[in-house]
Amino acid sequence: MDLNQARFNMIEQQIRPWEVLDPHVLALLSTVRREDFVPLAHKALAFVDMEIPLGTLPHQVMLAPRVQARLLQDLAVQKTDKVLDIGTGSGFMAALLAHQAVNVLSLEIDPALAAQAQTNLQRAGVTNVVVRTADGSQGAAADGPFDVILISGSVAEVPAALMQQLSVGGRLAAIVGDEPMMRATLINRTHDNSWTTTEPWDCNAPRLSGFVEPSRFKF
Repeated sequence: MDLNQARFNMIEQQIRPWEVLDPHVLALLSTVRREDFVPLAHKALAFVDMEIPLGTLPHQVMLAPRVQARLLQDLAVQKTDKVLDIGTGSGFMAALLAHQAVNVLSLEIDPALAAQAQTNLQRAGVTNVVVRTADGSQGAAADGPFDVILISGSVAEVPAALMQQLSVGGRLAAIVGDEPMMRATLINRTHDNSWTTTEPWDCNAPRLSGFVEPSRFKF
């Protein structure tokens, strides 16, 4: 396989058509080697428009390239931003964020995935990411506030505890809702006790572990 050609095709055929046109995001996707963050058994799928299995459980996946790219673009990460990444997975999203931010704290509930992500990041020469084995559903208040929070998977709703860990002017991105139709959700903290929410596009993704599912029971 010609990896450079496959990477080019991924960007031109999957990512640009999904309205990811930010030149900085496109440049990152050209230079950060996605294939180095994919499990050996699935290397051939590195640039395919699909979720890639990472572990033994069905929800442990690397999100599709176009979804990761769109989330990255929507967050508009700046060089001075302090980032919280929830759901480290393979570490690829943390690597992308790290190239745009001053530092990244990445939380992964599965110890094996956290260890592998740390290895992947070290091999890629990414030095401004700390990977921590932790349940990310309540964030990391002691390390906050954060300018950017990314939930790398779907949740039924965004916990209030995470919204409180945003700095004023900070942005949070998540995929929220239930199948068959979830929505990418962007939350901006505009003042101490004020947030705005937009839902710019549709996207389904596996649930992240640790987040509470509201009761569906009704009288």
